[in-house]
Amino acid sequence: MTTTPPARPVPEALAGLPGFTRDPAELERVRTDRSGYVPPTRPAGLVRARTVEDVVRTLRAAHEHRVPVVPRGAGTGLAAGASAREGEIVLDLHRMNRILRIDPVEQIAVVEPGVLNADLNAAAAEHGLFYAPDPASTSICSVGGNIATNAGGMRCAKYGVTREAVLALTVVLADGRVLTTGAGTVKAVTGYDLKALFTGSEGTLGVVVEAVLRLRPAPVATATVAAWFRDVGSAAAAASAVIAARATPSVLELVDGPTLGAIDLATGSAHRSRGEAFLLAQTDGFGAELERDVVLRAIEPFAESVLVADDPAEAEALVQARRSAIPSLEALGRVSIGDVGVPRHRLAEMVTGLRRIAEETGVEICTVAHAADGNLHPMIVVDRDEPITEGPPKLALGRMFELARSLGGTLTGEHGVGLLKQDWFTAEVGELSREVQHRIKQALDPHGILNPGKAV
Repeated sequence: MTTTPPARPVPEALAGLPGFTRDPAELERVRTDRSGYVPPTRPAGLVRARTVEDVVRTLRAAHEHRVPVVPRGAGTGLAAGASAREGEIVLDLHRMNRILRIDPVEQIAVVEPGVLNADLNAAAAEHGLFYAPDPASTSICSVGGNIATNAGGMRCAKYGVTREAVLALTVVLADGRVLTTGAGTVKAVTGYDLKALFTGSEGTLGVVVEAVLRLRPAPVATATVAAWFRDVGSAAAAASAVIAARATPSVLELVDGPTLGAIDLATGSAHRSRGEAFLLAQTDGFGAELERDVVLRAIEPFAESVLVADDPAEAEALVQARRSAIPSLEALGRVSIGDVGVPRHRLAEMVTGLRRIAEETGVEICTVAHAADGNLHPMIVVDRDEPITEGPPKLALGRMFELARSLGGTLTGEHGVGLLKQDWFTAEVGELSREVQHRIKQALDPHGILNPGKAV
């Protein structure tokens, strides 16, 4: 019989902080994220930060007493990057949620890390602007978490991922020192690009407490096309044809048949009755309709039916159907959401390979994709009490990562490595790259207290 070792006492320097709690309900709330992974134990405590000084004091004390700290935003991560267990302290940043300033002339926003992506966009819209990174979880994910994972979303093929929107960061380092990097200008190349280093570092190098973000003018027009296909391979081929036609849609999203079925069940729609795969395309800007026609011509040879959504409400309903994919699958069981990427012309090979993996492992795999940049989200759905880190689910995860790499791709396009993808990290980046990344980690976090075991 395995026994759990006694918990290490939390030093008074941490336990005495105003925002510290050991409340069991709160610890259960911050125990994990939306990855489907559940740590075997709860964290030792939680610090609910409201100010930069709260973060500074927490990290100073943690650094001095060698206490591991797991930074956490909205908890919507999909790679177990915010999961915490006994002996670790969660640093909860979601209450640092102020939009400090929007400058409509410079087209920038200055925000705290707990600001929700959708709230930033709502505030920017009042000035005729928008924030381009657009995860499907936009209504519930935080900007700090987006920065930590270098999140992308549905608009990233045209407007770039989070890194392209970050102009400057204020970061609290592991020892409590406060670093400001970058500038409030579109161009700034003085020294190493440290803001890019922190973006995507998954809370392992420092804790972001403020960000200067680039906004963009809201498009003057948007055109929407939806298409249904006899199979997912045809939909993927259509998406590749759009890219080959030199179109640059702002949105090009693929949804397979099983996912459509879950969406229909959850929302009362009837997408699967029209086909075994779905493709949503949007073009925007002054030439939205002209580019829409290019997209249409590329899609039509592969599609069973095509819809041009001229009504804005109809177009928004199609977008919301895509956004509802993950919640619809989560209603069916525990979901582990993959995040592989492949060259765009190999999208069809990847989706058909995922079907083969599902058949050979006996694991249900439902797939959506940001098809314009070759980023797929194969989602493993299991019973709620079935683990995702062992047995057939883990075998299927490994097989999909191997397939992506064999096609010239990557094991993660935008969700990060977190805890769940550690087994395959070195196979992709190589020993030398991993050594370099470990040296960077050692330089900025010599005691290894920041989100240990994640990312690298």
